[in-house]
Amino acid sequence: MDDVLRDLRQRRAGAVLVSVNRFGDSDCVPLARMVREFPRVPAMALLTRLEPDTPQTVLTLGKSGLRTLIDVRQPTGWRELRSILMADRASEIERLALGQLSLDLAGAPEDCCRFFDLLFGKPARVPTVRGLAAELKVVPSSLMSRFFRARLPAPKRYLSTARLVQAARLFENPGLSIASVANHLDYSSPQSFGRHIRTLTGHTAVEFRSRYDGEGMLGKFREDLVLPHLTTLRTFSPLALGPKWARRYGRASVVSRALAVAEAR
Repeated sequence: MDDVLRDLRQRRAGAVLVSVNRFGDSDCVPLARMVREFPRVPAMALLTRLEPDTPQTVLTLGKSGLRTLIDVRQPTGWRELRSILMADRASEIERLALGQLSLDLAGAPEDCCRFFDLLFGKPARVPTVRGLAAELKVVPSSLMSRFFRARLPAPKRYLSTARLVQAARLFENPGLSIASVANHLDYSSPQSFGRHIRTLTGHTAVEFRSRYDGEGMLGKFREDLVLPHLTTLRTFSPLALGPKWARRYGRASVVSRALAVAEAR
């Protein structure tokens, strides 16, 4: 288990398989530590044969935090394992993004971290600012005005660029067409997807595909939207009205003022 933890830290292992038959009592503490320290790395127990102590071992694994058991004594088990690992590959860039952002935003308010978690944690469910605001349980205009007051890029820009990080990762699969990627990310059409790419990057979809991979686009996300604003983001609470503004204007007038300025621009 010490070697597993080392691989997770140094080699960015994408998944962990734990053999039920090789697991011992001395592995409980390091396994629980692994699950706690790397919650976004999928960990699965692999069952290859039944032994007298197998039921107790499975219970111990569950208590240590493992929630997935794959029984590979039949061919269907191996197919299930392949399906899980293939599906997990698609979400690898999201885990990488959240891990990097957690370092960038160390010490930031919880609601700020939650905003970024939603950008990469539930991409298919929040393709619009309205959907993002619903997840955060805040009025869309209030969310936009709080970013505006803090002189941060608009929430729409964060959301749109995060979706392009996912698009760049999907484009790494040569078998996926532009239309397939657009459909996967819930764009209304490939044409809409292409316009979105050109607006944000200045490139066509084909040029974007050849220029960026997932990690490259994640780097651009951080360079454009996170690193230049770290001082602000580390104290920014998008779900709370700051006391300075609350005293000076009151909630309603702040929203109206910010929106009026935004519309004028």
